[in-house]
Amino acid sequence: MRITGTFIDEISHDIPHQNWGREEWAKDFAHMKAMGIDTVILIRSGYRRFITYPSVYLQNKFGCYEPPIDLVELYLQLADEHDMKFYFGLYDSGHYWDTGNLQHEIDANRYVIDEVWAKYGYYKSFGGWYLSMEISRRTKGATEAFNTLGLQCKGVSNGLPTFISPWIDGKKAVMAAEASLTKENAVSLKEHEDEWSEIFSGLKGSIDAVAFQDGHVDYHELQDFFEINKKMADRFGLQCWTNAESFDRDMPIKFLPIKFEKLRLKLEAARKAGYDKAITFEFSHFMSPQSAYIQAHHLYNRYQEYAKNL
Repeated sequence: MRITGTFIDEISHDIPHQNWGREEWAKDFAHMKAMGIDTVILIRSGYRRFITYPSVYLQNKFGCYEPPIDLVELYLQLADEHDMKFYFGLYDSGHYWDTGNLQHEIDANRYVIDEVWAKYGYYKSFGGWYLSMEISRRTKGATEAFNTLGLQCKGVSNGLPTFISPWIDGKKAVMAAEASLTKENAVSLKEHEDEWSEIFSGLKGSIDAVAFQDGHVDYHELQDFFEINKKMADRFGLQCWTNAESFDRDMPIKFLPIKFEKLRLKLEAARKAGYDKAITFEFSHFMSPQSAYIQAHHLYNRYQEYAKNL
């Protein structure tokens, strides 16, 4: 199964920033195109006070710092040039991570959505929206947040598609700041299906695709979880994507590019389950020939060899 989409994590709050400018980003989009990527997704347009575009609203409301370059505009220009689709990722205030309350994210993004569409909606590559609230299980207010923001995104943009990328609450679902790599109280297959069926059943046409992150369960568990994800997506009329993480969760150093054998196992499991699309988190740090990690250069080469035989 080919990787045809990637997140762009320019805020880089838990991985090192690569300090790229226009020239480096232009090269990276060319590398993405050469690998067969047709979709780029801004994982979040801002996190707390750091933002990717000069938002008047976010600077006035939250005291966000003015960015040195309008990255949203740059990405849209490069996506236009390479005939890619660009998905805009919503703003993350950090309030949910601090309190567990999603209402703050709803309130902030209702302004961001309108501001961004008015500012950038004319670009031909503006192809959809990513709702950046990451959850793993039944979470208070999650369905309301998805419905409210997803329907607003679709309403202002004449129905452009939306998607979410939750994680599976498996044994590797530990916070990046924790020293441990695994936990004991992992979700069961039945719990996962029951809880996500409840969430999906409450959606009101607000979400078009779901891309579960694939790094939180062990490799021998992938097929069972993937088959459940595909069954639920089909039942509730969603496209089923996989977020094939190209970084390794099995090492004490967080985070380094993944061993190709592991990435291949995950892509093959998604193929067998009949998934519709594979995206990755994320190309620029963990798969790019110009990444700060030399292991990423080699992962790119191994993936290209693999893709030739598909």
